[in-house]
Amino acid sequence: MRPLTEEETRVMFEKIAKYIGENLQLLVDRPDGTYCFRLHNDRVYYVSEKILKLAANISGDKLVSLGTCFGKFTKTHKFRLHITALDYLAPYAKYKVWIKPGAEQSFLYGNHVLKSGLGRITENTCQYQGVVVYSMADVPLMAHNFLY
Repeated sequence: MRPLTEEETRVMFEKIAKYIGENLQLLVDRPDGTYCFRLHNDRVYYVSEKILKLAANISGDKLVSLGTCFGKFTKTHKFRLHITALDYLAPYAKYKVWIKPGAEQSFLYGNHVLKSGLGRITENTCQYQGVVVYSMADVPLMAHNFLY
């Protein structure tokens, strides 16, 4: 487990900023403690510094996981967000889309959502913008690019 390099940090923060914008600082400096990002086996973990100090006693090859997996770096050094990051991105999302219950199941199976399936959209959402998709019951479903 090691800290991210400058290039890895830049690539990861650009991807996260696509969804939460300036609220990126709120992920690191939280009121319940300081959190950081660590890389282990090409996966980025979001972990509190208190737990990170406790995990320092475990060797890297024995360590399977630590904290919440935010995403992974591909072999071409692109960053992909995982669904486990959604609980941390959803409260800070700049742009949100709510899907009607009839279109929700179809969307979760990988199909597109028609305009009739959209319940609400936040104001000023641009095309190809990173959005967090919610059900009408305000349950975050996925972070996705918005095509309107």
